[in-house]
Amino acid sequence: MTDADLNNVTPLRSARPCALCGKKADQKFHPFCSKHCADVDLSRWLKGSYVIPASEETEEWSEEQDGST
Repeated sequence: MTDADLNNVTPLRSARPCALCGKKADQKFHPFCSKHCADVDLSRWLKGSYVIPASEETEEWSEEQDGST
């Protein structure tokens, strides 16, 4: 898709600010405002800066929890 094609595309969503810096997002780099912000975000993903927190459940069972009393 060329730049001319992007100018003629009707946006499907309302304009939102850049997900990284808050400037007006560019449809070409959605949801970012520029290639720079998109690259910074990608770099953060690759470095592991974005992590979904998870807690491991312990598998310790007592006789009371097991139900075999």
